[in-house]
Amino acid sequence: MPSDAVVHVVDDDLAVRKSLAFLFASDGLPVRLHESASAFLDGLDAIQPGCVLTDVRMPGLDGIELLRRLKARGLRCPVIVMTGHADVPLAVEAMKEGAVDFIEKPFNDHLLLAAVRGALARRAAASETDARTAAIRERLDSLTEREAQVLEGLVAGKANKVIAYDLGISARTVEIYRAHVMTKMQAGSLSELVRLSLAVERVAR
Repeated sequence: MPSDAVVHVVDDDLAVRKSLAFLFASDGLPVRLHESASAFLDGLDAIQPGCVLTDVRMPGLDGIELLRRLKARGLRCPVIVMTGHADVPLAVEAMKEGAVDFIEKPFNDHLLLAAVRGALARRAAASETDARTAAIRERLDSLTEREAQVLEGLVAGKANKVIAYDLGISARTVEIYRAHVMTKMQAGSLSELVRLSLAVERVAR
């Protein structure tokens, strides 16, 4: 996981914030404390990536509303909610809103640390996927219109002759375009070319 990944603790209880700060710092995890969901959202633009650990019940904006607002902003940072035993139904609702896990109070330190590290690992994996997808999109954008048409035919499983017929060009010309597409997409084989194209399509859905 990235060394600069930060655990953001959102809780209106100062004692809880201090306790969690000590726990995470003792385990070598950078941590930032936020006294409310509103305070966290207000400083969101300057916040380092990582994961969020938030109480589900807080005055003003609660943990569920925080999840909804993060989702509305298109932010995919993993969120873990903290809940009392009586608030488990709320925690389930939070997971339906996108929380990756919930932790019941009083905490088991080992379980909490495992949940947080799991969330940070998930964030790191998502960031790597986003970077790969962006790189593939750049390669796709570098294709000419005709190269993109040939690629579309290849991904559809069409033979060179069929693509040539569809586009009104010769099979030899299709082979030339195909070679250009393979080079620009940095694909070593047709199967790899198809996988690259489908990876971007899945993300776009």
